[in-house]
Amino acid sequence: MGISSLGTGSSILTQSVLDQLRAADDTQRVKPITLDIANEGDKQSSLKVLAASMKNFSDSINELKSPTLFNARAASVSGTSVEVTAAENSDIQAFSLNVTNIATKQIEQSGSFAAKTDTIANGAGSMKLNIAGADYTINYDASTTLDGLKTLINTAAGTKVNATVAQIGSADFRLILSSVDTGSTQNITMTDNSVALKDARLTTGVAPIQTGVDANFTFNGVTVTRSSNQVNDLVTGYGIKLKAPGASDVSVTQDRTALTTKVDSFVEKYNSIIAELTKQTKSSTDSTVRGIFSGDSSIKNMKSVIQNMIESVSGGVGRMEDFGFSVDRSGVMSVDKTVLNTKLDANIANVKAFFSGGAYTKADSSVVTLTGAFTGFYDIANGYAKSGGGIAQIDTALSDGITALNDRKTAATASLDAKYEIMKKQYTAYDAMIAKINNASSMFKQMTTTSSTGA
Repeated sequence: MGISSLGTGSSILTQSVLDQLRAADDTQRVKPITLDIANEGDKQSSLKVLAASMKNFSDSINELKSPTLFNARAASVSGTSVEVTAAENSDIQAFSLNVTNIATKQIEQSGSFAAKTDTIANGAGSMKLNIAGADYTINYDASTTLDGLKTLINTAAGTKVNATVAQIGSADFRLILSSVDTGSTQNITMTDNSVALKDARLTTGVAPIQTGVDANFTFNGVTVTRSSNQVNDLVTGYGIKLKAPGASDVSVTQDRTALTTKVDSFVEKYNSIIAELTKQTKSSTDSTVRGIFSGDSSIKNMKSVIQNMIESVSGGVGRMEDFGFSVDRSGVMSVDKTVLNTKLDANIANVKAFFSGGAYTKADSSVVTLTGAFTGFYDIANGYAKSGGGIAQIDTALSDGITALNDRKTAATASLDAKYEIMKKQYTAYDAMIAKINNASSMFKQMTTTSSTGA
């Protein structure tokens, strides 16, 4: 704190003079440190942007180095007789399916009842329901109605048969039994065990509406029979749904949708990280365009490593350019999908090995084992992006530098505080001395003036 009375004796050694001197010292000794702290803080903020961009880049590479990315399959069908799905890594091929008939369910109907609330029996008893060779016992009594029988059947045998009561016409209600499964083995019969039913409408009076038959079709001309229209056991990984009689041509190919999406993501993230590194390391005499890390060799080296990694593919079997990837003079990457697709059409296994690692068959039929281009790229990018990696180490160094600068600033401020505390005391003493001299001079002058007047 200043001394408010400082300068009252001299009007020379004032608090204003001390403040001006202190401001000059602050400008020379403290402000440069403050500016350095702010600059290092700006570097940390820029480094966070760089870290996020590098993490995105690393993640995009990680997805491309996965071998399963090449296992997706797509099935296309011409015709309406079938639907086909293909599981990952299933056979890639084209084939024909010609459906003669689809599989059907066994459907039976009872004799006619006047109402669904009509009772079916004269007393307690049971009946046997046989579906596809399996027996089910249905217990009834004198109060059991046609609708109640439906519920009893669904409770006892609902996994094999569906029972419902349908109103066919006025005063014409019938029990409809439909097998859950399709095929020629789904016969349905009902037998009265107790001879307590009112009549034979639920036994010998049950008649077929539709007979269950097996599906018949050809696979590439080979005759095939199945009890179900959902065929999952013909070719491993194929799901074939028979829909209607007719011919269809099917093509199972590699599904490249996910692959090309991830390739585009890699190219986008590469261009993003290079653009960010270029901006932050740009050299210029103009401070408004000069990058904050223009003088930082570690960040400049990071940019150089990322740019050079495209040329660092090991294995001696090709370059990224051979698969459609290129970088122009301005540093922007692009990918020619035509070139990439041509490589995939020619040999998916080799593209998979080049990208993700594995056995690569060379033109002379020799086989080499590759670690994979994107596996190597990931090691580089993740080396910077991971916790404790290159960028984190730079951030730690910046934090340590800021701590040291703050310590220097604290020490410089304390030194100036001490200096100006001493100077305030000295100024106060000097001011008092000058005040005494001024007072003595004033008294002497007054005495001289008085003596001269008296004469």
